[in-house]
Amino acid sequence: MESAEIRRRWLSFFEERGHTVVPSASLIADDPTLLLVPAGMVPFKPYFLGEVKPPYQRATSVQKCVRTPDIEEVGKTTRHGTFFQMCGNFSFGDYFKEGAITYAWELLTSSVADGGYGLDPERLWITVYLDDDEAEQIWREKIGVPAERIQRLGKKDNYWSMGVPGPCGPCSEINYDRGPEFGVEGGPAVNDERYVEIWNLVFMEFERGEGTGKEDFEILGELPSKNIDTGLGLERLAMILQGVQNMYETDTLRVVMDKATQLTGVRYGADRGSDVSLRVVADHIRTSAMLIGDGVTPGNEGRGYVLRRIMRRAIRNMRLLGATQPVVADLIDVVIKTMGEQYPELETDRKRIETVALAEEVAFLKALKGGTNILDTAVTETKSAGGQVLSGDKAFLLHDTWGFPIDLTLEMAAEQGLSVDEDGFRRLMKEQRERAKADAKAKKSGHADLSAYRAVADNSGSTEFTGYTSTEGESTIVGLLVDGVPSPAATEGDEVEIVLDRTPFYAEGGGQLADQGRIKLDTGAVIQVRDVQQPVPGVSVHKGSVQVGEVTVGSSAYAAIDINRRRAIARAHSATHLTHQALRDALGPTAAQAGSENSPGRFRFDFGSPAAVPGTVLLDVEQKINEVLARELDVQAEVMSIDEAKKQGAIAEFGEKYGERVRVVTIGDFSKELCGGTHVHNTAQLGLVKLLGESSIGSGVRRIEALVGVDAYSFLAKEHTVVAQLQELVKGRSEELPEKISGMLAKLKDAEKEIERFRAEKVLAAAAGLAESAKDVRGTALVTGQVPDGTSADDLRKLVLDVRGRIQGDRPVVVALFTTANGRPLTVIATNEAARGRGLKAGDLVRTAAKTLGGGGGGKPDVAQGGGQNPNAIGDAVAAVERLVAETA
Repeated sequence: MESAEIRRRWLSFFEERGHTVVPSASLIADDPTLLLVPAGMVPFKPYFLGEVKPPYQRATSVQKCVRTPDIEEVGKTTRHGTFFQMCGNFSFGDYFKEGAITYAWELLTSSVADGGYGLDPERLWITVYLDDDEAEQIWREKIGVPAERIQRLGKKDNYWSMGVPGPCGPCSEINYDRGPEFGVEGGPAVNDERYVEIWNLVFMEFERGEGTGKEDFEILGELPSKNIDTGLGLERLAMILQGVQNMYETDTLRVVMDKATQLTGVRYGADRGSDVSLRVVADHIRTSAMLIGDGVTPGNEGRGYVLRRIMRRAIRNMRLLGATQPVVADLIDVVIKTMGEQYPELETDRKRIETVALAEEVAFLKALKGGTNILDTAVTETKSAGGQVLSGDKAFLLHDTWGFPIDLTLEMAAEQGLSVDEDGFRRLMKEQRERAKADAKAKKSGHADLSAYRAVADNSGSTEFTGYTSTEGESTIVGLLVDGVPSPAATEGDEVEIVLDRTPFYAEGGGQLADQGRIKLDTGAVIQVRDVQQPVPGVSVHKGSVQVGEVTVGSSAYAAIDINRRRAIARAHSATHLTHQALRDALGPTAAQAGSENSPGRFRFDFGSPAAVPGTVLLDVEQKINEVLARELDVQAEVMSIDEAKKQGAIAEFGEKYGERVRVVTIGDFSKELCGGTHVHNTAQLGLVKLLGESSIGSGVRRIEALVGVDAYSFLAKEHTVVAQLQELVKGRSEELPEKISGMLAKLKDAEKEIERFRAEKVLAAAAGLAESAKDVRGTALVTGQVPDGTSADDLRKLVLDVRGRIQGDRPVVVALFTTANGRPLTVIATNEAARGRGLKAGDLVRTAAKTLGGGGGGKPDVAQGGGQNPNAIGDAVAAVERLVAETA
C-alpha cells in the first residue's frame, strides 16, 4: 500500500466517524518556542492548553513534521530521519479511552477491502502505563487482546506531557511484531527493534506541575475535561504494509535513493559508508523540498539554518558518492513527483522550490571553495602552535560565515589529523539560538509569564478588534500588568501592559507595525500606548506608561489611536500588496512574499529570487505601481472560507497560519491577498510610491525598500536638490550628468594608476641594492631590512620576490623585509627551494617575526606574510629572524 493511500484511508476513516479533517499546518511553527513543527499535536496545542476554545469536538489530520536534534545520526541508522508525517485523531472533551482504543483497533485490523490496513491482530502487542487498569481492561475485555500481549511500562515510556506544567496523562502504544528475523521475542518491553511502535494513544486526564525530565514532576489533579491525542507514524506503517526492512526503503524515500544511485553510479547495499550517504541524501532532500514548499529559505539563523544545514549535508554526501556536477535539480524533481500526490501545493510551487534549492546549491559550492581556504589556514595555525584541536570559534566562524555544517568541519579537520572543540562550537551555537529566541519572545510578551495573559483570556475572552471601522471607542480594562507582573492597579510613571475587552489598536502582525495612541479613563488617568502585541492568540496587550492618574482593572476607558500614524502605515501596507503583485507580474510566481514590514510612510518587502532584479525591471515595477495609483482603484476587504479564497486566486503569505475563515483584501482588478491588516480605501490615497532599491538578505531571497506618500515626495525633492547642485558643479544638464561624472571618474582612476605605477617603480628600484646587501649566515644568503613607510602589502610582496630572484646560484636564500602601513608593522618573507631543503620555511619565519611585533601571520613554505601592533619592534623582529636562520641553517 502506497503512502498516499495510507494517508487517504486514515482521513477517510475518521471523517466517516464524525471527525473534522484539518489540513496539515505549515512546518513553520506558530509558536515562539518552536522553530518547526515537531509533532502532530502542535497545531492543536492552544486547544489542549485551554488558550483557545476548539471549533470542533473531534478532529483528524496528517501533519507534516520535522525533527533535527539527532541530525548527525541520520543515515548512520535506519531509524533516524528529519521529516515524517504524523497521522492523528483528537477528541476535545468527547470520547475518551474506550473510543480511542476501539477506533485504533478497527482501522488497523479491518481488511483492506473494508477500508482498513489489514494488519494481523495476532502480531499486535499493547503497552499501557503501570497503573492504568482501565486501559488494560478495555484492551483485554472489549478488544480481546490476550493478557500475555499487554505489557505495563513506566513514566519514561508510557506517560505523556509537554515538558511544562499543563495537561498530561498515561499512554497506550500499539506495537507490531516484525518477526524473529528482527530479534528475540518478549514484546516491546524487551525488543523495540522487533516490536516496533506504530501508534501512540495519549489519554489527557491530569494536570502536571513543575519538574524536569520525563519522570520528575508532580500530578496536581484531574483536568476539567478529558481529551484524546493520538499519533501514528505514517512512514512506520508504510514500512510494514510495503514489506520492507526500514523507512528508507519505503516508496517516498527509495525513489530518491534510486535517483542518487543513477547520478553517482553507487548502488545501495554495496557498502556501509555509501549506504549512509545515500540515506542522508534521501532524507535531507525530501525534508528540504517540504521546508522550502512551506516558505522556509536557507539562512544562518533559526529555521533558515536548519534548511541550509540539511541541504548542505545532502550536497556534500552526493560529492562523497562521486557526483561532480550539480545534482539538486534532479533530486528535488523526484521528491515533488513523489510527494505531490499527498501535497499538491508542491507541484503548484515547483518553480519556486526549484529556484530556491538550486540557488543554495550554487552558493554552497562557492562557499565550499572559500571555506576550505579558511579551514586550511586554521589547521596550519593550530598545528604550528602545537595543538591537536581546532577551536570551537573557528568551527563556528566556518558555520556562520561560510555555511559549513559542523560534521563537514569535523571530517575535513580529521583528514588533517585534528579533532574539533565541538563543545565550544555548540556553546556558541546555543548562545546564538538563545539570543534569537529571547529576542523573539521578549518582543511578544515583554518577558512576562504567558500564563498571566492566558488567565485574562480565560476570564474575559478574546479582545474584540474594532479598528477596521473605528479609530477610537469605549472599552473596559480587563487585564493589567505592571513591570510584567499582574496587578490590580498602576500609578503615574508605571510601565504597564493593558488588556481591553475591545480595542481599535492594531496588534503587530502580518508584517504591519502596531498602532500607537492613548487610553483615557473616566477618572482622568491617561496611558500612552507605544506598542501592541498578541502574546497569546486573541489577546491584544497594549504596552505603554501611565502619564497621569491611577489605572485600575475594571475601569471604563476610551481608546484612541494616532490616526496619522495609522493612515501612514495603511498606505505602506497597501503599497506592499501592489509591489507584490507587480513583482509577480514581472518575475513570475517565484517572486513569492518571504516577509515584510509596513511602517509609517515606508515599507520593506522580501521575496524569492535567485538573482538580483535588474534596474530596468525595478523601474518597470515602480512605474506599474504608480500607474495603478492613478487608476484610483477601490480597496475592499471581505471575509470568506479559505477554500473560496483559494478559488478566487487570493495570494497567501508563506509561514502565516490561517483559519477556516479568512479576510481577503482586493485592490480593484489588480491584486487579491489574504490579509488581516489595515489599508487605504482607494489607491489614489497613496499619492506616490518610490522604490529605493533591492538587495540580497540571504540565499535566494531579495529585499525591496520603498517610501510612500509624503515620505516618497520628500525623498524625490531632496534628490532634485542634489541633482541641481551637481548640474552647477559640472556645468551640464541633468541628462548629461551620468556621462560627465563617468568621464571625471575615469580620469581620476587613470591618475591613481599612474601614481601607483610611479610608487611601485620607486619601491622596486631598491631591489638591486637589497640583493647586493645579502649577508652570509652559515651558508645562507640572508636579506633583511625596512622599506619606506606606507608601502602596500602587494608592493612589499613583489619587492621580496624580486630580491629573491636576483640572488643567483644554488645557495639557500631568505629575504625578510618590513614596513609600516597605517601605523602597523607588516612583514613578508620568502625562501628559495635550497633554503626550504635546510628547513627554512617562510611560514615559520613569519610567525617568529610577527610574534615579536605583537601579532600573527602565516602562509606557504615559500612565501608568507604577517603583521602586528608595535612598529617600534621591527628591529627586534629582524634580529629574531636572523637568529632563527642561524639556528636552523
